[in-house]
Amino acid sequence: MSDKELIVEEKVQTSASGDVTIYCDGGCTPNPGKAGSGVAVYRNDELSELWYGLYEEMGTNNTAELGALYESLLLAQKEAENGNIVEIKCDSMYSINCIKTWAISWEKKGWTKKGGEIKNLEIIKLAYHLYNSIKKDVTLSHIKAHAGFEGNELADRMTMYTIHKKSRSFVKYDKEIIVVDILKMRAG
Repeated sequence: MSDKELIVEEKVQTSASGDVTIYCDGGCTPNPGKAGSGVAVYRNDELSELWYGLYEEMGTNNTAELGALYESLLLAQKEAENGNIVEIKCDSMYSINCIKTWAISWEKKGWTKKGGEIKNLEIIKLAYHLYNSIKKDVTLSHIKAHAGFEGNELADRMTMYTIHKKSRSFVKYDKEIIVVDILKMRAG
C-alpha cells in the first residue's frame, strides 16, 4: 500500500482535551510460531508513542492479540487516571469477545466452558478483570485490520518489529518515529 492510499481515520470529536486513542495488534508468523504484540498511542489525534514486545518463540496469533490488548488496557488505565477519555481500537474480535462477552459466563461457571478448556485463560482473566475495573472510563471497539488505518498499521508493524528484535519485555519504541519509514517495515 502506498502512503497516498493510507486512509486517515475520522475521530469523533469530544469536549475533553487530552483524549487518547490506543491501537493494538498482535501477530504471529507462522501460526503458531514467532509472535509479538504492538501498540500505537495517539494523543489529541497526533501519534505520540509506539510500544512493542511480548515475544514468544512458539506463540499464537490469539496470544499475541490478547497480550497487546492487555498492555493497551494498562496504558489506558494510566491515561484514565490522568483524566483523559480513552478509546482502545483492537482488530481482534476474538480478544474483544473474550473480555467483553465470553468471560462473563466463563467466570460464572468457575472459568470453565462447554466443550473443554478455555485457551489463553491466564491472560484472559488478567485482561477481563482490568477491563472491568476501568470500563467506565475506557471504550473498547473493533477496527478492521489491514484497512489502511494509520494507527492499526503502525501497531501491526510493531508486532513484526517485536519478532525481529525478539523483545520479551513490552517497551516503548525509542527510535525517532517517522511514520512513512515505519509503514515500510514488514507487515504482519
